[in-house]
Amino acid sequence: MQKALATIWVFGDQLNRKIGALATAKPETHRILIVESAGKIASRPWHIQRAHFLITSMRRFAIEMQQAGFEVDYRRATTMRAGVEAHIAEFAPTHIYVSEPNSYTARQLVAALGVQVVKSNQFLCHPEDFAAFVAGKKSLKLEDFYRWQRKRFGYLMDSKNGDEPVGGKFNFDDENREPPPKTGHDRWPTPKLHALDEVDQQVLADLPKNLWGKKPDGLWATTRKDALARLKYFVDEILPTFGEHEDAMLESNWHLAHSLLSPYLNNGLLLPKEVLDAAADAFAKGRVPINSAEGFIRQILGWREYIFNCYWRWMPEYAQLNKLNAHRPLAPLFTDPKKTKMKCVSTVLNGINDRAYSHHIERLMVLGNFALISGTDPQQFTNWMWNSYIDAHEWVMVPNVLGMSLYADGGQLATKPYASGGAYIDRMSNHCDGCAYDRKKRTGDDACPFTNLYWDFHMRHEKTFVKNPRIARQVRAAQKLSDIADVQKTAKQILERLDRGLV
Repeated sequence: MQKALATIWVFGDQLNRKIGALATAKPETHRILIVESAGKIASRPWHIQRAHFLITSMRRFAIEMQQAGFEVDYRRATTMRAGVEAHIAEFAPTHIYVSEPNSYTARQLVAALGVQVVKSNQFLCHPEDFAAFVAGKKSLKLEDFYRWQRKRFGYLMDSKNGDEPVGGKFNFDDENREPPPKTGHDRWPTPKLHALDEVDQQVLADLPKNLWGKKPDGLWATTRKDALARLKYFVDEILPTFGEHEDAMLESNWHLAHSLLSPYLNNGLLLPKEVLDAAADAFAKGRVPINSAEGFIRQILGWREYIFNCYWRWMPEYAQLNKLNAHRPLAPLFTDPKKTKMKCVSTVLNGINDRAYSHHIERLMVLGNFALISGTDPQQFTNWMWNSYIDAHEWVMVPNVLGMSLYADGGQLATKPYASGGAYIDRMSNHCDGCAYDRKKRTGDDACPFTNLYWDFHMRHEKTFVKNPRIARQVRAAQKLSDIADVQKTAKQILERLDRGLV
């Protein structure tokens, strides 16, 4: 007869002993349930590295919990619901507890099953705290939230005057926008790989055959121990050079000084406080300059927490927004990089195929920017991003893609659309060298699609954006172009070729 225990149900993005319901669990009184849903895995054409990372991390976490003395029911089921119901039928738990799930759908499932929910501490700003922050405000601004967070937690704050930031200002972003260096592209150490073992191989054997992308090569850690080692490596070796080229893009160096820690933060192997503490400690000891420390801390303490809370404040309606009425189907190039001659786009897409990853500027200013100015359907593009990235979760992708990249929310998240032409990509990368298109041309057969569609985008939406003070000048500039009729004619031709996979 099974011993009567309470069950802690752990989702695959809560893999940490310190999160919510697990924080007080003991082997003597609690059993762990982890459900690997075949339906979830088969529901999308995932990148194989993304599927492998998530499932391998879950299976290794189950092993760690067993080694810690817990009885673990690692249950492979057709659906999450079926897994929980089968667990109840077999073990008859006294209670089932779960930490607040990180997706809207998962919370609906938890509510339908009547499971007891424990408040999560996986993020530093809980939605209840965020509600207090926004109370009485007419508009939301990331910078206001970030400063509030800095003061709450004391990161990079003057020890003599807690309301004043170290270095005299909260934001060093103006020092972190340098274009890529012309030489020395190997200045940033190459990420280390680890050998795949029997657990990795078994997961790969179990995965469905409809996945895509290059198979895992040991780039991504799947245990907390290895994730902590990646954190230490980043802080010791990479963070000192993180700042100045934070927005740069290089064909010859995909990682630059980016942390590559987002997958572990997003599935629980790392917690935000320990990552922030490590960066702040390195700065305090004089090993990291202020612009690098502040830029990195802002990404986690500011942007990541802000996105999570905007997701919970606006869902579920937010996921279906399409304020710019963008309905172009996802272009063939997104699933086959050979369908484009644009060097910047093909480079980023090939990198995603190889690693299920590209850094934030490539996401926003190459892929997102192109989806925006080409009028790509926001829900289709969001799903593609969700399928493709190692660190993708609904709370990450929905606000970042719909709000930040595609302006599909009409300005709830970002005060302007992040549209740019070829000039920006040329300034911040070396992708334009040797490209089939001329980034200076907006008309003609060799016109840069970014440059052409940038101007066409402003004309398509001139009535909307001429009233926006942050972009009205660009709209008026488009209206005054002497060749605007030819620009719009070329845009139609480019979009027709795009749909056929010939851009």
